[in-house]
Amino acid sequence: MAVKAPALRGNRMIAKAHALRIEEERFGWKLILPSVIIIGSLIIYPIIYNMYLSLFDVKLQGANIYIGLQNYKNVLSDPSFWHAVLTTFIYVISTTIGTTLIGLGVALVMVKNFPFRGLVRALILLPYIAPVISVVFSWQFFFDPVNGLFMHVTYDMLHLFDKRFNLIGSPQNAVIVAIIFNIWRSFPFSYLMILSRLQSIDSSGYEAAEIDGASSWQKFRYITFPELYFVIGSIVILRVIWNFNKFEDVYLLTDNVKVLSVYTYFKAFTGVMDQGQGAALALIQFLLLIGFILFYVKKVLKW
Repeated sequence: MAVKAPALRGNRMIAKAHALRIEEERFGWKLILPSVIIIGSLIIYPIIYNMYLSLFDVKLQGANIYIGLQNYKNVLSDPSFWHAVLTTFIYVISTTIGTTLIGLGVALVMVKNFPFRGLVRALILLPYIAPVISVVFSWQFFFDPVNGLFMHVTYDMLHLFDKRFNLIGSPQNAVIVAIIFNIWRSFPFSYLMILSRLQSIDSSGYEAAEIDGASSWQKFRYITFPELYFVIGSIVILRVIWNFNKFEDVYLLTDNVKVLSVYTYFKAFTGVMDQGQGAALALIQFLLLIGFILFYVKKVLKW
């Protein structure tokens, strides 16, 4: 009995600690449950309601008419939809690559010591933190065919064109301008993320590489890039998500670039206001994005 008593007390203590841990977990869930319910409702309810609307011919007045998958058939058979898909892929791929590469290049420069480095670092962030409406109007004025600086330099001074024209007035040119605008506005985010990682890399690796006679490219390839791999990978997936759903920048800059988000808006809330097809478009866009995320996370990030 003397031998069994300590063991019995130990088992009781373990059981008590286990029960206490379970009670703490339950208490933790009670604390976060309201937030989980609210956030879940804000995310799940719109998706479910959007799926519901996509099966109806939505009427602004009167009852909606159930039409099954007809909205999806109409969307997929519309050439304008496939043009919007192509435009979206061009826009997303170009802006993601551009913002990542420029952010990387600027970060590699800004990590070095030079006079007024703090001021320059702050100025680089201005495009990202400035209100989108103000920078859009600035760009529209810059490309104005009558009073804009672009036409003044290229037409009046350099005589590169035969006549004045609105660069953002044609769909082909407007896509290029929208891509450049997004890269200019968004690269500070990539730069800031990469710079923060660069500053945390141990310098001993670079010192050893210099002793071994490694070139700048070799140091970047074998030391810097492996340290930046997951940061760049995270930046790419975030930029794809944001740019795939980008609306305000493109819509405010020009109405000649029909990416999927803008195309969905025009389909659902302008003209005939076909909100059923708009809901189907939104769900298709959501599924395309989810498919890319799953592929990218598994094949590229390998999480």
